[in-house]
Amino acid sequence: MLVKAIIIVFLLVILYMLGSAFFFMLKDKGESDRMLKRLSWRIGLSLILLLLLYAMFLLGWIEPSMGPVNYNG
Repeated sequence: MLVKAIIIVFLLVILYMLGSAFFFMLKDKGESDRMLKRLSWRIGLSLILLLLLYAMFLLGWIEPSMGPVNYNG
């Protein structure tokens, strides 16, 4: 359950950064670099989440599933 909470928190923060970058794009009209900083944070957090997911997979905390499609056909 803790793993799911960590992933959800990361995704919510990434979405917040994306939304605030959009807000600053509209508000500042290119006069400041706040949008660039937010998008840089979003990229960094996305990379950290990707590495964290990979580490959780290697440690056995998460396991891949076959998904909803049955290929045994």
